[in-house]
Amino acid sequence: MSTKTAMSNQPNSKSINGKNLVLLNKSATLKKIKKHWQLHLLIFIPLVFLITFKYVPMAGVVIAFKDYSVVKGIAGSDWVGLKYFEYFFNSPNFALLIKNTLGLSIYGLIVGFICPIILALALNEVQNARFKKFAQTLTYAPYFISTVIMVSIIILFLSPSAGLLNNILGLFGIEANNFLGNPSYFKSIYVWSDVWQNAGYATIIYLAALAGVDTQLYEAAKVDGANRLQKIINVDIPGILPIIIVLLILNIGTIMSLGFEKIYLLQNPLNINSSEVISTYVYKIGLLGANFSFASAVGLFNSIVNFILIISANTISKKFSSSSLW
Repeated sequence: MSTKTAMSNQPNSKSINGKNLVLLNKSATLKKIKKHWQLHLLIFIPLVFLITFKYVPMAGVVIAFKDYSVVKGIAGSDWVGLKYFEYFFNSPNFALLIKNTLGLSIYGLIVGFICPIILALALNEVQNARFKKFAQTLTYAPYFISTVIMVSIIILFLSPSAGLLNNILGLFGIEANNFLGNPSYFKSIYVWSDVWQNAGYATIIYLAALAGVDTQLYEAAKVDGANRLQKIINVDIPGILPIIIVLLILNIGTIMSLGFEKIYLLQNPLNINSSEVISTYVYKIGLLGANFSFASAVGLFNSIVNFILIISANTISKKFSSSSLW
């Protein structure tokens, strides 16, 4: 037998070593899972929930391209392509819906994003521990009010006949105003009531980030003679800037996804030109009208726009700063 034949019959040592390495890695992984099975179980439960209720329903997005019929089912429904997308884009309300949705979202993003930062910076400067806890509780509490109760409070507060605001204005001789009936007031009512409800809770992340700022930086600023405002500008804000950028990117990614509950409950025939947004329109036309294909098409359109926005925001952030989602 020749030397080449003898060598060819011998097993490849590299492949054997590679297989052994894979087996060793699998064995080590299994040992880790057995050792920390409780932690893996904690991860497994939300993972199953995420897959079941978030990823599996994505298969149903195909009905956006079909003339879906409950009787025929998804598979049996006729394929219509981009029919419902064209129907939405050619709708006479399309421009108004985009205008109102973007207007409310951008207004809410600017005000609702800045206010929690300012509140967190202010609370961080409070020296009296008891007063600080009281202020935090006072600002957190509205977050736990349900949307229906919140809308009821707003309607009662702004009522033209018995509302507290109109009663106060009446003391100064100012005529009562139907605030919810005036389209020009709707966006401000929606956004600022949302800020009152959510700003306190949103400060938790910023306060946690401020707690991690190096105390030596404060001492150095004090030695340099910096006042409170200068410390906030030069120490606090740079310390929480990475968190601010990440949260801003996430908020930009949901700019087209306004929840319909609060808007729908605040709507009335007088403010409809200012309050009708994509989500309320889809609810009325797509769901109440049982036009599920149309509702899916608009939902897919929203998701694509949000996806593009979050990718763009992350790319810009990555280019001009060191903070990004990935």
